[in-house]
Amino acid sequence: MGRWKPDARGRLMQSALELFTERGFEQTTALEVAQRAGVTERTFFRYFSDKREVLFEGSGELLSGVVGAITGAPVNMAPIDIVTAAMQEAAERMEPNRPYSIQRAAVVAANASLHERELLKLDALSAAAAHALHGRGVPELAATMAAESGVSVFKVGFDTWVGAGPEVTFAQCIHACLDELKGLTAAAQ
Repeated sequence: MGRWKPDARGRLMQSALELFTERGFEQTTALEVAQRAGVTERTFFRYFSDKREVLFEGSGELLSGVVGAITGAPVNMAPIDIVTAAMQEAAERMEPNRPYSIQRAAVVAANASLHERELLKLDALSAAAAHALHGRGVPELAATMAAESGVSVFKVGFDTWVGAGPEVTFAQCIHACLDELKGLTAAAQ
């Protein structure tokens, strides 16, 4: 190893994504990721508990950002609008990383255990959003329904965004999904 280079975490994340894309997730080791990033395997484990966590690095920030947006939303907003606005804020923060998100989505989709991990992270996001809404005085059932719906809008919006052209933003995809959901509920009445 040469002299220390800055941004080991970022280099590890990029190297992991490249290797997972080239070889597949299961066929890539933490040591190989570390070597490509120019660090030791020990350094890899200083930043990540396992190689799956490289792909889920931002989930904690996403969760805290969504909860913060929910708790800071205006009092007079409907619960579904609060959650959706929080998801749109998260989408705006993710927008500059679109190429990484597209590549990451392909890696996750190609591996059942990663897809399961993604669903667990989304479930945790939904639970945290519901808890934050309930903390604002929204009844538990309404808080749960709004949170689950908002996270579904986020997930489908994300899938739409990574498959769309560069002229379409993640926030636009979330807005379109919310409009579709509202249209479904209006048609049912």
